[in-house]
Amino acid sequence: MTLQQLHYAIVISESGSMNKAAEILYIAQPSLTSAIKELEREIGITIFNRSGKGVTLTADGTEFITYARQVYQQYEALLEKYTAGGIKKKFGVSAQHYSFAVQAFVEMVNQFGTYDYEFAMRETKTAEVISDVSTMKSEIGILYLSDFNRQMMNRLFHAGQLTFHHLIDCPVSVYLWKEHPLAGRGAITFEELAPYPCLTFEQGDRSSFYFAEEIFSTADYARVIKACDRSTMLNLMKGLGGYTFCSGLICDQLNGSDYAAVPIAEDNSIMEIGYITRKNVVLSAMGTCYLEKLREYLEQNTE
Repeated sequence: MTLQQLHYAIVISESGSMNKAAEILYIAQPSLTSAIKELEREIGITIFNRSGKGVTLTADGTEFITYARQVYQQYEALLEKYTAGGIKKKFGVSAQHYSFAVQAFVEMVNQFGTYDYEFAMRETKTAEVISDVSTMKSEIGILYLSDFNRQMMNRLFHAGQLTFHHLIDCPVSVYLWKEHPLAGRGAITFEELAPYPCLTFEQGDRSSFYFAEEIFSTADYARVIKACDRSTMLNLMKGLGGYTFCSGLICDQLNGSDYAAVPIAEDNSIMEIGYITRKNVVLSAMGTCYLEKLREYLEQNTE
């Protein structure tokens, strides 16, 4: 087993394609395939399932890639410290769709700059936030817990060797366009929302209510529209009069000032927003800085 083989396997797992990985690595695809097959024979497991649609990690492969990333990251750290010029340090965050998480990321990147660093900000599905941190694709994951999903999510954290860290508790708000008929209310009832479409973030074919980013995921809505990204969600609010549920922590610098967060009336539900990390992993300088920026933003916007 060589460091080069570990690097090949990591790139394949991130790209999901032998052909794409070969392009990234500047290697012929048959040579890459041969190297991975040799690695699989040596360690006695199948790392990837191969199909016409690409490659995916097997259960054994997922565990292997987790350890491979740890080893390769240590190798990169050695290169950075002891070789002239070094290599770019990598840092990634995976998060549910929170503008404040992106704003903190922007501030962190501005502090470090991009010349010597390779950054990734992944706004993605809940299950992928958990998977990204568990496999060390991202160092930090941002998501929320509630009385409804807490038990199931804690099981997933335990299985993925993850630790959840509390950041802030937020009462639930309705998020909608500022020209919406309900936007000027001091509070909104569920009955008042009934005529309007409820907007939710798509969580994939294998999702469950526990993965929903919207806290009232099990409620019976007359109309539901799903979106895959935050920009589309905002457009649907404006174009269709739709609404979604949120923490009330809205970053106007990124989302603009055309939207409003209004508290839900007569409901005491709480969203506990926090971050997850791999157990026993020491945060990088970028990770520490990111959390500092995140906490600063939350303190300044919840006073």
